[in-house]
Amino acid sequence: MKKYLILILFLIASKNYSQEVISGKITYINESNIESPLEGVSVYWFSSSQGTTSDKEGNYSLLKSITTNKLVFKYIGFKENTVIIDGENTFNQLMVYDENVLDEVTVNKRKNTIQKSYFKTQNIVTISSDELLKAACCNISESFETNPSIDVNFSNAITGVKQIRMLGLESPYILITEENIPMVRGASQVFGLSFIPGTWVESMQITKGTGSVVNGFESISGQINVELKKPYTDSPVFINLFSSNKGRNEFNLHLNKKISERLSTGIFLHGNNNSSEHDKNYDGFLDHPKSIGVNLFNRWQYTNLEKGIVSFLGLRFMNDEKEMGENYEEGLIFIRAPWLSKINTNRFDSNFKLGYVNPSIPYQSIGFQMAYSNHDQSSFFGNRIYDINHDSFYSSLLYNSIIGNTMNKFKTGLNYSVDRFEEVVETHDNQYLRNDRSIGGFFEYSYDSLDKLSLVAGIRYDIHNNLGSFLTPRLHLRYQPLERSVLRFSIGSGRKSSNIFSENQNIFSTGRKIYINKNSGKFYGLDSEKALNYGISFRQGFFINNREGDITIDYYVTDFENQVVVDWEKQSELHFYNLEGKSFANSFQIEIDYQFSENINFKSAYKNYDVKKQYNSGLKQNPLTPKNRFFFNLDFSTNLNDKGSNWKYDFTYNWVGKQRLPLHTSLSFLNGYSPSYSLINTQLTRVFSKKLEIYIGGENIGNYTQENPILGSSNPYGLDFDSSIIYAPIHGSLVYLGLRFKL
Repeated sequence: MKKYLILILFLIASKNYSQEVISGKITYINESNIESPLEGVSVYWFSSSQGTTSDKEGNYSLLKSITTNKLVFKYIGFKENTVIIDGENTFNQLMVYDENVLDEVTVNKRKNTIQKSYFKTQNIVTISSDELLKAACCNISESFETNPSIDVNFSNAITGVKQIRMLGLESPYILITEENIPMVRGASQVFGLSFIPGTWVESMQITKGTGSVVNGFESISGQINVELKKPYTDSPVFINLFSSNKGRNEFNLHLNKKISERLSTGIFLHGNNNSSEHDKNYDGFLDHPKSIGVNLFNRWQYTNLEKGIVSFLGLRFMNDEKEMGENYEEGLIFIRAPWLSKINTNRFDSNFKLGYVNPSIPYQSIGFQMAYSNHDQSSFFGNRIYDINHDSFYSSLLYNSIIGNTMNKFKTGLNYSVDRFEEVVETHDNQYLRNDRSIGGFFEYSYDSLDKLSLVAGIRYDIHNNLGSFLTPRLHLRYQPLERSVLRFSIGSGRKSSNIFSENQNIFSTGRKIYINKNSGKFYGLDSEKALNYGISFRQGFFINNREGDITIDYYVTDFENQVVVDWEKQSELHFYNLEGKSFANSFQIEIDYQFSENINFKSAYKNYDVKKQYNSGLKQNPLTPKNRFFFNLDFSTNLNDKGSNWKYDFTYNWVGKQRLPLHTSLSFLNGYSPSYSLINTQLTRVFSKKLEIYIGGENIGNYTQENPILGSSNPYGLDFDSSIIYAPIHGSLVYLGLRFKL
């Protein structure tokens, strides 16, 4: 079978091997009189359908035509240009504004803030920074409220932190990267998303199913890649102020400076504070933590377009302190010690990236990146201690080129990473030490055709000091029978070493006794996790009343060969053990997007999850995972006036179905399942100009909250104390006000 597959790939790669390629870079002069790359320019041979579009770096490449030597460059708002190509293999084009067109153009379609492509082989959803502005979005964990691909939920009633799910699986099974460098993992798995301010984000790419082999072997249910703003393109000055009725206040400041024509730097500062005390349900515990945090990021960018060099250097320092627990009265100390909790996190990140694109052959490039981080968390929960120190080093070398022509591309390279964990669990005498070292090589072949068929086939081989040596194959296929119809298929495996304590810190906010049922493995006596993910996606575009829309249907399956089971099924106990039997997650989603008018867009989605695993007590549905969810979002904006001002309004409705609950006597009246409920979020923004806008919004407008989210709150040192069984919001309505200013 392998021989036949290699033969097929070779035949595809050999197709048109001898045909020449024309390539180059497309640029324009921006408002700052700087030559910048222009994305989305149509490049095609005159009087033919053979063409392409420029990428975000302005690069393009296509096969030379055998019928004409006239190459056309076309983009709305710019002068169309036709050039004669006589023997050249490289041609760079500077696009010039068409003043006549600009005076008469009427914009009748806004650029979608969530973009889905018909031409990309992988099932990728791109979220722009404009989409992030539709919600409060103080940090990344809160930025998915208007996106149906990701589910957001609270992990426990003490810390109030939000965690995400994709395809019915928790965030540890999602590879979360920052500019393709693994970021939220290990010690930062629970709180890491909240450490990335939303204003720092330029865009996010969400990949459903297994990701690329280039980024490692850990992706199982999907990948989220976060692109941060670049000093070269970000505003010189940006200020964001935020305040809510719950006492939360945040401040963001961006300062970007162009040192020279090629060197730029930016300083990004984030600060947050919440010193208010709320106990609306009168259970004696604070409804949300008191907190204070500072996040400072300095970024340098060097760009030399003539030589094809781009480089980044980043340094980040972060401190975050949270205080939680009982809102006790002084008299309580004479009866018993109050149940208090504190989490203090210090984190340092550094990264370096260097990329080279051959100016004369832009499809050839080489890139190197490395990153080092130290995550130091000290915390206690009542009389339980949890400290973790995680040192992480990651490096990657990547080479891109083609096989014969630009329809046959490949990526190959190496990854090397080291992780060192030191954990203190429950008491200072109980310590866990672990060192992970891995080196891996990968090769990924892409057949990129704008016609009916394209594919991405990749394989990587890793040598890991604890996991051993193993192969990770992944395949993505795209078939486009019609212009507005596309069918995608993906299959691939993933592996993960489970960090049972850092990934499940909500266990410490309970009175449960912790048991680890050890096997012969090396991680806390547990074997590593392995799963196979496969699925299909179908997208169909349509026009109704001359307005564009599309419907997307996704179905994905994740089958675990081995999994670390977190068993909450016995009251007052928590068990970790390796899977013996079945564990699977079936995810179905149907989504509709439609533009009602030039000013109104809506998207709606229904999701169904069938997530089950074999517990010691039998095959059961995953607890606290809604089987059914419904999502609706309406986006409205008025036309810009002569001063560049307008109104923007966003409305989001979520319906969350019932969820299976772990056994607890305090919840017996619910008969094992939570009630379904609805959530409404909304935001109104007044844009005064390109420089200033003010926004006001509300979350959980219906004020729905879970009754008694902290079980056994009257005896927090008892075995029945539990703050982790959370199926609904723990806070009531939130109202916030903010301001954005930029120069």
